[in-house]
Amino acid sequence: MGDSSMGALVPTVKPPEPAGSSSVAVTAPPPPPPPEPAPEEQAEVAAAEAAETGVSEVDKDLLCPICMQIIKDAFLTACGHSFCYMCIVTHLNNKNDCPCCGHFLTTNHLFPNFLLNKFLRKTSAHQIAKTATPFEHLRQALQQGCEVSVKELDNLMSLLVEKKRKMEQEEAETNMQILLDFLHCLRKQKLEELNEIQTDLQYVKEDINAVERHRIDLYRSRERYSVKLRMLADDPIATKAWPSLTDKHSSGIISSAHSTQGRMGAGSSQNKKADVKAQVSSHGLQRKDAYSGSDSHVTQSGLAVARKRRLHAQFNDLQDCYLQKRRHWVRQQHKQEERDTNSIREGYHAGLEDFQSVLTTFTRYSRLRVIAELRHGDLFHSANIVSSIEFDRDDELFATAGVSRRIKVFEFSSVVNEPADVHCPVVEMSTRSKLSCLSWNKYTKNHIASSDYEGIVTVWDVTTRQSVMEYEEHEKRAWSVDFSCTEPSMLVSGSDDCKVKIWCTKQEASVLNIDMKANICSVKYNPGSSIYVAVGSADHHIHYYDLRNISQPLHVFSGHRKAVSYVKFLSNNELASASTDSTLRLWDVKENMPVRTFRGHTNEKNFVGLTVNSEYIACGSETNEVFAYHKAISKPAAWHRFGSSDLDDTDDGTGTYFISAVCWKSDSPTMLTANSQGTIKVLVLAA
Repeated sequence: MGDSSMGALVPTVKPPEPAGSSSVAVTAPPPPPPPEPAPEEQAEVAAAEAAETGVSEVDKDLLCPICMQIIKDAFLTACGHSFCYMCIVTHLNNKNDCPCCGHFLTTNHLFPNFLLNKFLRKTSAHQIAKTATPFEHLRQALQQGCEVSVKELDNLMSLLVEKKRKMEQEEAETNMQILLDFLHCLRKQKLEELNEIQTDLQYVKEDINAVERHRIDLYRSRERYSVKLRMLADDPIATKAWPSLTDKHSSGIISSAHSTQGRMGAGSSQNKKADVKAQVSSHGLQRKDAYSGSDSHVTQSGLAVARKRRLHAQFNDLQDCYLQKRRHWVRQQHKQEERDTNSIREGYHAGLEDFQSVLTTFTRYSRLRVIAELRHGDLFHSANIVSSIEFDRDDELFATAGVSRRIKVFEFSSVVNEPADVHCPVVEMSTRSKLSCLSWNKYTKNHIASSDYEGIVTVWDVTTRQSVMEYEEHEKRAWSVDFSCTEPSMLVSGSDDCKVKIWCTKQEASVLNIDMKANICSVKYNPGSSIYVAVGSADHHIHYYDLRNISQPLHVFSGHRKAVSYVKFLSNNELASASTDSTLRLWDVKENMPVRTFRGHTNEKNFVGLTVNSEYIACGSETNEVFAYHKAISKPAAWHRFGSSDLDDTDDGTGTYFISAVCWKSDSPTMLTANSQGTIKVLVLAA
């Protein structure tokens, strides 16, 4: 299948190869045998072993010169040296010389050394006597037939029984103390758990009462509105005025639309065109929903049942989220009370409000629905992998880039509203190398930056279709580039040359250079400041830098087990990261702490994309699926699989393809996704 299904692999840290290493396997010669120790070293070793076995420094001559242990069954040679019998016989089976002096020797020249054997037995017995316990002395005395009277044996038996009882009592007391310590610790732990549960129950009771009061208020408000509507319905004057008001309102909208179109034809400003396109885009989405009819038959009660079902399916995660937020806001409230004793307010607690927003957004959606699809592939290029897909400043245009060496810019409203499989880009720009990443300028609408496989960072003008600046300082492939949200002239890039470079569109050379020890996979400016940059590295860490002091990172976030392929900011304090360990992680860069780990997708080697908005995190998977996670829940909230209908050859499975790029449309539920085959889909979160 070639380049059509194989994407660029995420860099990994490899151990350095030794100098002069070759790819051809050569059998290494066996290592030389270790040199035999000198006689002085042998003596030292023998002395050490003799000390371990209880032999004194004076008795070194009692060691066998062959095994360097105390001689067992000593035999004397004709040349006057003593050895263990088995040691010298084994030696003479191989050589006919004395191990000490080299004198010719055979087994006929060996004689038992009775004197040495007797001395060794006495030495051994003396050593055992010195180290033996009193019990062993007593046992040996009794075994050797020591004369003991019956009375002495009775006294000895009574003493042993008392000693045994005392030892058993001490052991029982020790066991009871250990058991008591365990029970005290268990009681303390359970009391803490009970206090925590009681506190949580108190939170739940307070929140139930608050929600019940709020429901009653809502019910009373609905009743008041119902009464007003009935009164209006009974009033003939109001009944006549109602249709005229609706007619005027609808005619106002139509006349407004006609006047807007007239201004466009007469050559209006760019902002007015953007507003019209945004209206067309939203109407197109509504029209698609109406045409599909997939959600129109679902009643409100049916939606409520579906949302309750999703609630129970993720009950444990939602419970943890509720308790976490409730406890957090209680701590914040206590801190506030210390500063201001009049800050307590009745009604909804802040933690409950925070959790209600999570519960509402999480249970609202359960799937990703396709509302548009287009083919990114070229007739003359088989390589269709989309490495990056990004919306512009106003979400009117989106750009794609990849291994086809082209930047294509599409109009989002036309892609959504015009039912066609192939859409022509409004702008197309050719590059010299394969592209890895795109980043639109957040202020200058027509500027977009790209990074490529040759390490070149380019700033393009979409209007003129020409490059504005080209930076060629990177020595290897550049994986990531990002424009600053607060300083439109600044951008950052990261490369396989282990360098992070800060650029300014007003200068031809880099402004700052950060040298790191591993490949750089992703870089991202903090959206609230141009002095903070997050760097995802192949060393499994996220390095968070303050550009005013680049000598060392402000903080290093650890937790991933493989290379960090993407970093994205949800807010000024929330950072999401993706890794080839098949996890996403959420970090708090203000408190320098991990928040949550997300699992469900598969990502072990490829760049599969990462995108975030204020509530949701989405990524691709090597199973050709897109996964959307709510930032407060660790399991996927929705997912969509690029099915077999997306393939040219229906015999092929989807396992050979993977999602390669994803991008949210600001804070809307709409998302752009692309896979390694070049298929681009517009997905929307649906109930």
